[in-house]
Amino acid sequence: MAEGVKEQISKSTRAHTTYKLKDGTRVPGVTTILGVLNKPALVKWANNLGLQGIDSSKYVDEKAAIGTLAHQMIADYLRGEKTDTNEYSKVQIDQAENAVLSFLEWEKAHHIEPLLIEEPLVSEVHRFGGTIDCLGKINGELCLVDFKTSKGIFAEMLIQVVAYEHLLSEHEYAVDQVIILRIGRTEDEGFEEQRVNTLTNRWLIFEHCLEIHRLQKEVKK
Repeated sequence: MAEGVKEQISKSTRAHTTYKLKDGTRVPGVTTILGVLNKPALVKWANNLGLQGIDSSKYVDEKAAIGTLAHQMIADYLRGEKTDTNEYSKVQIDQAENAVLSFLEWEKAHHIEPLLIEEPLVSEVHRFGGTIDCLGKINGELCLVDFKTSKGIFAEMLIQVVAYEHLLSEHEYAVDQVIILRIGRTEDEGFEEQRVNTLTNRWLIFEHCLEIHRLQKEVKK
């Protein structure tokens, strides 16, 4: 990534990135923007956890930590580096390693030449940011790969990767394929690959979410 773009982005933690335009203006990330979408299934899910005596916020934090570590392990593997796991519990490390093993199983059928790994990008045109899990040549095609440690691939994820594809396009990367790779946190979950059609209305949905997010910020002022 160009040095000028690097200067627009500052990382506060591994799990959170602050995105800034060239003039220093902070802009929201893709995940934050998609937070405006209604998610009725999450309400039912959280209620079911509550009925089991499980604190849903703590549960989410735990799964997020595992997902963050799994992403870091894969990124470090692709860079040829060793991951520092000192901040994580044994359970978190074990489950993250399961996800990495699922990735390695998927990799057996895919020759990967990474170009960008965990790369934060900013759109000056649409004024948002996002972090690319992996962009690289896979079996000769330029592919965007987004890793998910969830139990399934959901509609919101398809919108998310289309936004990432637009970020890459603005930075002059012409992507051939957009792939969501779900990698399980348990030994029996394995992996699931979904190739995403970006020539749909998903980008339009994202644009509307972006506008709603901006309007919500305006009315709060």
